[in-house]
Amino acid sequence: MGIFIAMQVPLDVLKASGEQITSVMSEPWHYFWATGGLSAFLDNAPTYVVFFQLAQTMQGGEAEMLTLDSGGTINVALLVAISLGAVFMGAMTYIGNGPNFMVKAIAEQAGIEMPSFFGYMFKYSIPILIPVFVIVMVMFLL
Repeated sequence: MGIFIAMQVPLDVLKASGEQITSVMSEPWHYFWATGGLSAFLDNAPTYVVFFQLAQTMQGGEAEMLTLDSGGTINVALLVAISLGAVFMGAMTYIGNGPNFMVKAIAEQAGIEMPSFFGYMFKYSIPILIPVFVIVMVMFLL
């Protein structure tokens, strides 16, 4: 609950100056990697909300837009990219998604040797997950 309360100021800043940021982040794959990169080390839900809010500040142009219940619109391709990044890249670290850390703790309690935080990243995340995410990006976002 505290995270969402603390997020109000950054969300207001995004509403006010989001167009300046979206001039740099204009492609779905930008949102995929930015959302995912933060989601690997932060909770998925607030990361998703921040990038969702940012994507709403982009002008539609010729892109397919989704009308929201709040009356706003969002680019469908950006929504897909944000969703994929937030959900999939939470698996990059033990802290990126709550169940990751829980499974590690349960396995260690059962006597199974688990890699350290950085050991997990260098042994599994980088060599296995990054290539998978590149394939996901190519298949769904380009």
